[in-house]
Amino acid sequence: MKIQRFMSVLKARNKEFVRDRSSLSWNLIMPILLITGFAFAFSGGDKDMFKVGIYDQRSQIDSDFFTTRYIQFIPIADKAQAIVKVERHQLDMLIDGNDDRFWINSDSANGYLLEKLLLADNQLHFSKATVSGEEIRYVDWLLPGILSMNMMFSALFGVGYVIVRYRKNGMLKRLKATPLTAFEFLTAQVISRLWLIMAISMAVYFGTDLFLNFTMNGSYLSLFLVFALGSMCMISLGLLSASRIASEEMAGGVLNLLTWPMMFLSGVWFSLEGSPEILRQISQLLPLTHVVNATRAIMIDGHGLLQVADDLLVLLLLTLVFLILSSRLFRWE
Repeated sequence: MKIQRFMSVLKARNKEFVRDRSSLSWNLIMPILLITGFAFAFSGGDKDMFKVGIYDQRSQIDSDFFTTRYIQFIPIADKAQAIVKVERHQLDMLIDGNDDRFWINSDSANGYLLEKLLLADNQLHFSKATVSGEEIRYVDWLLPGILSMNMMFSALFGVGYVIVRYRKNGMLKRLKATPLTAFEFLTAQVISRLWLIMAISMAVYFGTDLFLNFTMNGSYLSLFLVFALGSMCMISLGLLSASRIASEEMAGGVLNLLTWPMMFLSGVWFSLEGSPEILRQISQLLPLTHVVNATRAIMIDGHGLLQVADDLLVLLLLTLVFLILSSRLFRWE
């Protein structure tokens, strides 16, 4: 590998991105608008779906509350873990029939409504318990998903779509005639997109944090490393998706096929708590799920790298698989 050839391609790719004002502006503006919009739309609020955790099945007596439509009652085995889910807006309410108590997050609109419904039922006599620990706003819960989703789009479309465009207009064919190797070319694309994603993610986070004051209980270094590994995984997937495609239309279809399931099944917008088991199993196969989980664990729960090691290991393995496959399948023409 010749460092001079590598640096030439890297420099050219960076200039191309910076000079594309529309792409640069969109990468900065879109996540800021999403975060700001949800911050005000859901300030003091939560999601639309009612989810009530039931710790003791004996509490499900024949009463009006437990037969109310549009409320999903979810059996809970671990009460301590369920209380944390109430704090994190993954459950709207937790009911312990053994102690005749219930928990809600006072920052949750759904929890407030469920409390009114529960106390209005004269057949039930539950006492309210305060949620232990810091209560998390919905925007704090949403932020890791927004940042991860923006990273996903930037990596997949910024690498996959660009390489397909290079192949279509004949640039890759011309590069093939030079001493530049496929490894050097792909490595330059990965490094170029990696630092751009990291720079944009940090700019978005710290820029919006100035006026929204996000919860950050973990280490910024751990968060940086998670985003770096997650970006590498997404970039590798982008390389794989563009390894043989020669049509921009086909590339757009493939990239949308990859991004939309991840956007809705990775817990970006809402918790998968109480969803069908098959969906939760599928979500574990998606790289974005592990980026979101690790990011939330660090920012909200204050976890370190060892506590999110499982998610990091999955991302590392997926990155290696994607890189190996893309290097074997890549073609210049």
